[in-house]
Amino acid sequence: MNQLDAIQAALAGEHAAMYGVGVAGGKLSGARFRDATDLFDQHRDRRDQLSALVVAAGKTPVAAEPAYDLPLAVTTPATAAALVLGIERRIAAVYGDLVEAAEQEPVRAVAIEALLAAATAQIAWGGAPVAFPGANS
Repeated sequence: MNQLDAIQAALAGEHAAMYGVGVAGGKLSGARFRDATDLFDQHRDRRDQLSALVVAAGKTPVAAEPAYDLPLAVTTPATAAALVLGIERRIAAVYGDLVEAAEQEPVRAVAIEALLAAATAQIAWGGAPVAFPGANS
């Protein structure tokens, strides 16, 4: 995968992450709702960074889908948290791919920052620390 393809894949992942975190937020309240709102904002900021990288490369950023299939029904705060944890695991893998494909230091820096953020979010949403976040097992 080349750098641009990896950026587009990360962008598609951010679109899906925003959708899923938005759905999860609908089943959360209090501090967890605020956490989900902050996470949504982080994904939106990364989406905007990635879109700018694609535009700077003279290409059109991949568009968001109208809706996404979720891996589980989100009916309770527990299932909402499980969805967010799954989203962060998936986005970490996408950013791991971008770290590998990055040819330019600014792109690699964006990817590493996002990978670290996803690893931190996984722990915040109930995941266990792993030695190599984003690594394909």
